[in-house]
Amino acid sequence: MSGHKESILREPLITGNDITYAKITDDILMPVENKPNKAWWIGFILALCGATLWLVSVGYTFWFGIGAWGLNKTVGWAWDITGFVWWVGIGHAGTLISAVLLLFRQNWRNSINRSAEAMTIFAVICAATYVVSHMGRPWLAYWVLPLPNQFGSLWVNFNSPLVWDMFAISTYFSVSLLFWYTGLLPDIATIRDRATGLRRKIYSIFSFGWSGNVKTWQRFEAVSLILAGISTPLVLSVHTIVSMDFATSVIPGWHTTIFPPYFVAGAIFSGFAMVLTLLLVARKVLGLENYITMFHIESMNKIIILTGSIVGVAYITEFFIAWYSGSEYEQYAFINRSTGPYWWAYWMMMTCNVISPQLLWFKKIRTNIPATWILSIVVNIGMWFERFVIIVTSLHRDYIPSSWAMFYPTWVDVGVFVGSIGVFFTLFLLFLRVLPSIAIAEVKLLLKSASEQSKMEQIKEGHLDKEQVAEYVESLEKFDSVKQEEYAKI
Repeated sequence: MSGHKESILREPLITGNDITYAKITDDILMPVENKPNKAWWIGFILALCGATLWLVSVGYTFWFGIGAWGLNKTVGWAWDITGFVWWVGIGHAGTLISAVLLLFRQNWRNSINRSAEAMTIFAVICAATYVVSHMGRPWLAYWVLPLPNQFGSLWVNFNSPLVWDMFAISTYFSVSLLFWYTGLLPDIATIRDRATGLRRKIYSIFSFGWSGNVKTWQRFEAVSLILAGISTPLVLSVHTIVSMDFATSVIPGWHTTIFPPYFVAGAIFSGFAMVLTLLLVARKVLGLENYITMFHIESMNKIIILTGSIVGVAYITEFFIAWYSGSEYEQYAFINRSTGPYWWAYWMMMTCNVISPQLLWFKKIRTNIPATWILSIVVNIGMWFERFVIIVTSLHRDYIPSSWAMFYPTWVDVGVFVGSIGVFFTLFLLFLRVLPSIAIAEVKLLLKSASEQSKMEQIKEGHLDKEQVAEYVESLEKFDSVKQEEYAKI
């Protein structure tokens, strides 16, 4: 590890000139070992208020039934399924960063994978609550499981999308949780060794006796690769299954073969946007600028450009296929989306998902933290509107004009959705307090090869080409955590 030197032209993954292994541990564990600051408390109280709203809204739904929502005889799906698909999509970035980038040996994932994996788990939990609450009889939710014959030969209805979603969510959640927790073991052991009293006992239990010897690390790396191999197909399969909730129907605007790849691209698109929304705040509040650098932010922005462009092409393709099909019902469904009563939702979707990501082609915007943070929120708003447009505009006007109806959400609809965001942020903020938000062991692997410090040593040795050094120093101008005066001295 110490003998490997990365090219001077590569931007560093760790910045700072006084970084040691001990400092990495201290910096990352500071939020876990110290008392929470004021910013954390403000965020946690706001998130807790949202979670309380969720409890009230879901409790009201369970007591009075889903008639408390704004559903009507025409629009049987609306904010519930919109929220479900939105949350499942947000969870996709964690698996992509953890599994796919690990298999492709992309070291820039090391600083962001832990938080992204946690985000995945919390997002899937929020998605699962929608499935349960939409059942009408949530106390019978276990009926969607493949139960043994002791229950009276009760077989699930495999034609129901609820069953597909249950299999998708349970598989995704269990594999993601296992992957996340396996990666946490070395870091939990680090906290255990630094803690005292009751905290030491608690972390000792959850570290599963991690010793850190060579054999343990070999097994850890082997298991990580196996889990990455298992998780990678999930990136494609889970949202493909969710898209088939719609694609296997006969409703104009839904039954299209482009849905599976289009939903997967959209899920990665919204997932990376949410990772940026969370980490741009966390890096500032927790003082992690040296480990979540501008290189990480720009790399995620580039993926958002790619997936956002794929989503834009999918939108255009949908209109082309509707026109090319010759089906007047299919054509009307798409004309109604863009010019009908919900035109404002459609154009909000187009503006947020197609136009706004294109601003990231400009390097000044792509490397501007406030602009990136605002655009990440805009993308997530747009992706919610995308699901709303697909679901509601395809349902509110069917084949019989006499049954046409508009959907208007009730306070319960709004409360369940806003409350689920509160639940998500409550869980994420608690995660930041009890577990390291960055993988300590994985970041330490980069110190001797891909850090600014190691590259500075190469420059000081004087064996490097001056033009390459000048190009490297120029690339550091966009980093908000690099001290340019250090290079001026050299």
